[in-house]
Amino acid sequence: MIGAGAIGLGTAWHLAQRGHDVSVNDPRLNQPVLRQESGSGLNGTSASLGVLMGHVFRRNSGRGWRLRRRSMELWPQWIETLQAHQPGLKLHQGLLQIAEDERAAERMASLAAQRIDLGLQIVTNADLAAVWPTASHGGLHSRQDGRVDPLLLQLALRQALARQSVELNTTAVVGLERNDNRWRVHRADGDSSVHDVVLLCTALSTDALLEPLGHARPMTPVLGQALALQLETGPTTWANWPSVLVDQGFNLIPTAPGRLLLGATVEPGDRAADDPLALMRSLNERAPTWLRTATVIDHWSGLRARPVDRPAPLLEELEPGLILASGHYRNGVLLTPGTAEWVATALEQK
Repeated sequence: MIGAGAIGLGTAWHLAQRGHDVSVNDPRLNQPVLRQESGSGLNGTSASLGVLMGHVFRRNSGRGWRLRRRSMELWPQWIETLQAHQPGLKLHQGLLQIAEDERAAERMASLAAQRIDLGLQIVTNADLAAVWPTASHGGLHSRQDGRVDPLLLQLALRQALARQSVELNTTAVVGLERNDNRWRVHRADGDSSVHDVVLLCTALSTDALLEPLGHARPMTPVLGQALALQLETGPTTWANWPSVLVDQGFNLIPTAPGRLLLGATVEPGDRAADDPLALMRSLNERAPTWLRTATVIDHWSGLRARPVDRPAPLLEELEPGLILASGHYRNGVLLTPGTAEWVATALEQK
């Protein structure tokens, strides 16, 4: 296993639970699980907000929908088991999506009618008045979607892997070599090891490992930014608020009295905008006064890997024993359980 974001760690844990002999390689395993300082350079999982937009996915067929729905089915079980390592890890349920216009409201109404059994319900402007008074076309409430704290998730998975005696190697992998019917993994310190299967969960580093083998799965970086805000006025107890409110692709997440996170994956490339306050100002004048006047107490950014000319994520066996599970773009945390199950099935069907 190469890569120790949510996908890599979650898949390693799932496979170890099923009795597979697993090792994980990633220099990040030598670093603490926290946002050490403001700025960029964080991996996708550490920089993410852990939003789970599963049941509000517009499509109702295809691999993307199946992965989302299966992941949302598995998350309660995962959380319950991982709480033995991090009791504070929770599935924060409730996601409210604001309709941008009348057309969006119509799509939401259609989706809610199809997925009543999945906890979707239309909300009116009157329902939203106390929470988001700038809404003019209502919105969609998803009872089961929501959020998982990505840092607590990483901590829990690392501790669970240590308990299962999974080998955690902090030396970077620099190359892969076919070795008869097996794979030799070369590391930066000159050491190497041979494995039956190599699983790549390596996001933007994937192509550097695949190109020498004759494979090409290019991915482009897309930057996500997030702000931690202290409110001067406005909500304090967050009564009637969901775990996540989404307006125009921006996620607002209450974290404590008078505090919330605001973030989005908004910028192509790998450089953050100079002024992180642009995130608030870009709400097309829909941000309430209390949000526009909030004080930024921290900000950070991180890169997501979006596949080029292929749908996200990339889940495939490139050749015998070489499996790719990467390029999840904005949904790495959301799709972790479903991806882990897909990998286990691919291995065990052999």
